[in-house]
Amino acid sequence: MNTESITKYLKQQRILLNIILFFVTGSVFYGLLLRAGLIFPVTEIAEVLCMTNCQTNHKIHKPIIGNELLNYDQPIEKIITEPINKDKISILIEKSQHRLTLYYNLTPIKSYPVVFGANPTGDKKREGDKKTPEGILQIKDLYPHPQWSKFMWLNYPNSQSWRKHFQAKINGELAWYLPIGGEVGIHGVPAGADEMIDAKNNWTLGCPSLKNKDVDELYKVVQKGTIVEILP
Repeated sequence: MNTESITKYLKQQRILLNIILFFVTGSVFYGLLLRAGLIFPVTEIAEVLCMTNCQTNHKIHKPIIGNELLNYDQPIEKIITEPINKDKISILIEKSQHRLTLYYNLTPIKSYPVVFGANPTGDKKREGDKKTPEGILQIKDLYPHPQWSKFMWLNYPNSQSWRKHFQAKINGELAWYLPIGGEVGIHGVPAGADEMIDAKNNWTLGCPSLKNKDVDELYKVVQKGTIVEILP
């Protein structure tokens, strides 16, 4: 191999090394942004950029009329007499009514009193705003919680959440360095603190909160993938 060939080979190796370093550095940087809540997963890019499924105002449930709680004093097994098919379960939360309603095959079955983040008016768009997110979400996991009885983890942020988050930044409503936040779920209250629900005390950082007996009952009939629609 002559000198010219060696030089050409070394140049090619340097180019290849630079490409590898570029992708490794980019991947590490992307991972850090993802963990910090400043960028969305690449799998959601089409929906976040509104290439597909951009119906942000689409509603699933028809709210019950009035501001009363439906069948609150009746256990679910007395209302749904057939074996419960969890695939037919969905949830509507109305923030203005402090009401969470369980639906079966899109028919309202039972309502529960619920409270929210300490800054309840408006949609959640960033970490630390103490707002409860609005829109169509899903339960992505559920498990017992050492402080709040049960935790039904919602898939906030989803593509719809990211779209609203970036739109707020483009409009100048949010600074670009602010993260979107996460860890939002439906849960109970500290032991013996059910009165916070009766008093409509919005005490959480953004999660919907129920009385412990209510969250325990709800926990039995939902599953991963259960739709949770949250209205203002």
